[in-house]
Amino acid sequence: MADTIKPVTPESKPQEQKAILELQDYLEGPKSRESELLFTVKVVMQFIKGLRKLHFVGPCVTVFGSARFPPDHEYYKMAEAVGHAIGKTGFTVMTGGGPGIMEAANKGAFEAGGYSVGCNIRLPQEQKPNPYMHESVTIDYFFVRKFLLLKYSYAFVVLPGGWGTMDELFETLTLVQTGMIHQFPVVLMGQTYYQPLLDFLQDMLKVGTISAEDLKLVVITDDPQEAIRHLEKYIKDFYTIKKRPTRYWLLGERRSKNIHRDVQKK
Repeated sequence: MADTIKPVTPESKPQEQKAILELQDYLEGPKSRESELLFTVKVVMQFIKGLRKLHFVGPCVTVFGSARFPPDHEYYKMAEAVGHAIGKTGFTVMTGGGPGIMEAANKGAFEAGGYSVGCNIRLPQEQKPNPYMHESVTIDYFFVRKFLLLKYSYAFVVLPGGWGTMDELFETLTLVQTGMIHQFPVVLMGQTYYQPLLDFLQDMLKVGTISAEDLKLVVITDDPQEAIRHLEKYIKDFYTIKKRPTRYWLLGERRSKNIHRDVQKK
């Protein structure tokens, strides 16, 4: 996910200008009932767009991190390695579809022969989709995108990132804590980067704002293979992986030939 949203400028593309200005206007308080209804319809259409595109991508592991790391950075290389390792398990790697960590994870899965998908976001200055995805969709609203990135995933890998990455991390942990999603393992990669955050979580535990159970799903490592072992432990313990039977679809979804498995709760 991009860590900074730049203001709309004359250089922004017309479609990007329109989407961002509409959202900025909507967030400025109550509007006319007609305006509220129109915005609701647009949001519903965004959900339909994402659901149609991603319905057949298969069981996913979502990887998040900053868009700002170049290919020669250690965190880019770490993301590429974990994407490769996830791809080898047969799970689809899903990312925010942009550059940096997202590109690296998609690239690792793509080059490992795994399946690689992305759910991009339309920004005032376009976040260009990376070239290592078999399927991708571009969404106008962050909250719709965040829902889609969680809906199809059974585990969550977080590499170093900024505001957007922290938002995704704590949204996921909140859903785990409140029981909205169950047995959803979270791996933090980048021990040096995330150790202060882990220390803060221990402080939260001490004062009782979170429980010890909440932290059991979170592990920190720099080793892609350790990350995969942690993810597979929860997936094998709580889910059944099986071949997905052939289905018909009516809304124009296109099923990839690469996907052969489905995941169900035990």
